[in-house]
Amino acid sequence: MFRTKIGKSGFFRNLAIFFALLGPGIITGSVDNDAGGITTYSVAGAMYGYGMIWTLIPSLIVLLVIQEMNARMGIVTGKGLSDLIRENAGVKVTFFIFIGLLISNIGNTTTEFAGVAGSMEIFGVSKYISVPVAAVLVWILVVKGTYKIAERIFLIFSASLLTYVVSALMAKPDWGEIGSAIVRPGIEINTQSLTVIIALVGTTIAPWMQFYMQATVIEKGLKIKDYKYTVIDIVAGCIITVVVAFFIMVACGSTLFPNGIVISEAKDAALSLEPLAGRLASHVFAFGLFVASVFSATILPLATAFYVCEAFGFEAGIDRKLDEAKEFYVLYTGILVISAAIILIPNAPLIGISIWSQVLNGILLPVVLVSMILLINNKKIMGSYTNKPFQNIIGWGAVGILVILSGTLLILPALGN
Repeated sequence: MFRTKIGKSGFFRNLAIFFALLGPGIITGSVDNDAGGITTYSVAGAMYGYGMIWTLIPSLIVLLVIQEMNARMGIVTGKGLSDLIRENAGVKVTFFIFIGLLISNIGNTTTEFAGVAGSMEIFGVSKYISVPVAAVLVWILVVKGTYKIAERIFLIFSASLLTYVVSALMAKPDWGEIGSAIVRPGIEINTQSLTVIIALVGTTIAPWMQFYMQATVIEKGLKIKDYKYTVIDIVAGCIITVVVAFFIMVACGSTLFPNGIVISEAKDAALSLEPLAGRLASHVFAFGLFVASVFSATILPLATAFYVCEAFGFEAGIDRKLDEAKEFYVLYTGILVISAAIILIPNAPLIGISIWSQVLNGILLPVVLVSMILLINNKKIMGSYTNKPFQNIIGWGAVGILVILSGTLLILPALGN
């Protein structure tokens, strides 16, 4: 009896510690399902039905390994990824990497506000109202709030993304066909399908995520004794990311694909669901898009401001006051203002902005991953906490596959495919 009580006490103690440390993994993973991600998953479902769902399995494995690397590096060194890159690669290399990331993330944040505008238009709210209101609320949350308050709100946002499960179930999917498609995809490899595969991998593993994950571990003050709980948090976040992506693809693959409906953005998917799965399914999908867009419009500029300031030695963090981290708050505000303003320009080339920001992501991701793997295998930096062989195999394998896929994508058009 005594042992049973101790066992229960230990379990609840560990559970309490886990919930206290909960946040970085789930938030980072959930932000990955932003407006750009939802659009990519929706387009894949509409074009290929269930045929592209298999890509989520290797993406999950790579995401788990990479996010664990980030958390371990942050906990062991107490430094952010951008700080470590500057110290070990020099200021010039750091400057070019982060200029690329800054431009890319302004494009990505613009896409998030496009998601806010599109989702609210389905509910009859003009973008000239929804976008400025969302931008102001996001700014107040970060500038006037604290990390603990922001983290709790972010976790609520993360849970709200599970509305896509409801939307998918209302579409009445064929589970037997889904299982067959995962085991035997039967997708013809050509320029179009390869582009979608790269987009799916790229939207699941984005460059900015690596910096944000490491920054939040430091911001939360996690130590090596917290490592095992952090890993559980990361696993939970990665699984949530893939589950949400899965159900978005299922929703569109069950309704839009059989009816031959072509879409170019997530808003189209929500509108097209109404005559096929009912108005409620359409509105649930649109609500998920709104939540994801506001969530990511908060995190993306925050992550960008954090790692750019850290890379160049400026104070950063939402727990610091305005006069303590002026550069951080000016950069954060600037990204928000520029991104929201672009959306309010009549006939702004939103699709072009979205595509080119993803192209930049694709170019920068192998660079960031190579930097990470070299750093985490440096014993002077990590001591006894360097990578195990299987982690290096998956990490270098991901870099190699991304480079091969990108190279193949360039060659296929010349071969007429």
